[in-house]
Amino acid sequence: MKQGAQPFDFGRKVDPKTFDKLINEGYEVDPSKYLKEGWEIFKSRAGEFIVFTVIIAVVTALFSKINFIGSLATTAVVPPLYAGFIIVVFMLFKGQEVQFGDFFKGFNYFLPLFLASLVMSILITLGMILLILPGIYLIVSYMFVSLLIVDYHMEFWQAMETSRKIVTKNWFSLFVLFLVLVVVNLLGLLALGIGLLVTMPLSVCTICVAYRDIVGLSEEGELTTQ
Repeated sequence: MKQGAQPFDFGRKVDPKTFDKLINEGYEVDPSKYLKEGWEIFKSRAGEFIVFTVIIAVVTALFSKINFIGSLATTAVVPPLYAGFIIVVFMLFKGQEVQFGDFFKGFNYFLPLFLASLVMSILITLGMILLILPGIYLIVSYMFVSLLIVDYHMEFWQAMETSRKIVTKNWFSLFVLFLVLVVVNLLGLLALGIGLLVTMPLSVCTICVAYRDIVGLSEEGELTTQ
């Protein structure tokens, strides 16, 4: 996590040339590799991943009982919690010591994550209304938004557009990865829903592995979680 990140900081503009080579030349996608490595990451901290997933589920369930205000609260709180998974996985990638409190460091990126979640929800909903396919395109294309915000402390719109451009270069291969994760989570749901405690964090770990393989992490040094 970037040093100096603050909850109500809009984030920063990143030189778009950083991603030009990736967007122009493309990349390979290996869903089975990502899922296998994601599983290894999940297993390394399985207990903490599961407990944190329970926390997210409880928070979401409580907010769901408060009607419109609850929906808005969910939109505000869940993205930073989701980002907590990303921060922990990135720390593990870098060989850093992880404490359970690190799962809550996503709130240091509260504003860009909230704005990204809000705008993506609106655009995806509009896309679903427009014959569904545009919505599916956007769901997959925004796969790396939260990761870019955490990794680069990027402002929300640039993160959305950067993710869209990167994913679009090899959209169908990443769509396959998306479908694999959908199936994995459906299996988790069929296991009396309890399986989601494993499949949800596993999905995040898998996407993080894909991001590392395709985009690469922005820093060689340690993540700062202060």
